[in-house]
Amino acid sequence: MDSALPRSQSVAAASTKRPLAISNWLMTVAGMVFLMVVVGGITRLTESGLSITEWKPVTGAIPPLTHADWQRAFQLYQQTPEYREINGPAGMTLSQFKFIFFWEWLHRLIGRLIGVVFALPLLWFAAKRAIPQGYGWKLVGLLVLGGLQGALGWYMVMSGLVDRTDVSHFRLSAHLLLALTIMAACIWVALDLRQVAHTPDSRPALLKGAAVATLGVLFLQLLLGAWVAGLNAGQVANDWPTMQGRFFPEGVDWSQGALHAFTNDPFLIHFVHRWWAWIVVAVLAIFARSLKKLDGGKAASIAIHSAFGTQILLGIFTVLSGVAIWLAALHQAVGASLVAATVWGAHVFGRRTA
Repeated sequence: MDSALPRSQSVAAASTKRPLAISNWLMTVAGMVFLMVVVGGITRLTESGLSITEWKPVTGAIPPLTHADWQRAFQLYQQTPEYREINGPAGMTLSQFKFIFFWEWLHRLIGRLIGVVFALPLLWFAAKRAIPQGYGWKLVGLLVLGGLQGALGWYMVMSGLVDRTDVSHFRLSAHLLLALTIMAACIWVALDLRQVAHTPDSRPALLKGAAVATLGVLFLQLLLGAWVAGLNAGQVANDWPTMQGRFFPEGVDWSQGALHAFTNDPFLIHFVHRWWAWIVVAVLAIFARSLKKLDGGKAASIAIHSAFGTQILLGIFTVLSGVAIWLAALHQAVGASLVAATVWGAHVFGRRTA
């Protein structure tokens, strides 16, 4: 009788946990982060990122409502180097300013909504003691990362408000990669919780060496892609597979050394981004092939193959189009989808059966 009591209490405690509900919630958050990445790409492509020159985490959710409000926002933007050196001489109107303001405002609004959609359910699940053991600190960690992402976004914008006509491509890449990391972490924890829902005593998947290497190769390509976007490097050549009719482009500035060129020169970064893509394809293909023999791995393998095949085609067509906004936005969206598919595959690869 005495030995049965702890067991009954354990069963009762387990019955209050909601791993599947939490998993579905995390997948929703991951989907919202994906949307934010796509809108962020459009914000960058439309040169909208510097249109809001103030960081007001709460009141900033309300856009200008009157003509006077719009004039004030426009006047603040007119003090930026981007306006003084580029858009001002081009004769930007208030209507054109409203267009770029919309994309930056929408991008920030989605970020605010993600914060609410994450924080409030987290508090509810915690109050109901519905979080399985060992997952509370992971969820709090995700919340902290979300807060850091907001601060990093403003830190990125600050880099373009004083001495530059654009944001730092280093800060831009950090902002993008952190967003993708948050999305990936949400997916990973959600998949772990799905396992718990199916088998309560299952253990979290391990991030194994092959998966780490694959994700590392992919994230380097994403870093290069962010630099291409930040430096407008996609526009230095609109032919493929050559650049300006040559295998290796003319115009690379080596005057400040190779390291500076590899991290700052738009011609060289575009070139490396193009050809590193094939290394990524090879690594992803090998990794996806290794998943086929694992339980549940076939679907992840198909997702990875489909994503990187589509991504390569979109990259080529984006270059040939002279960086058409809709193609470039799709390219970034599929890139984020490829991250999600690869994380799914990495989770399958690292699952523990006992």
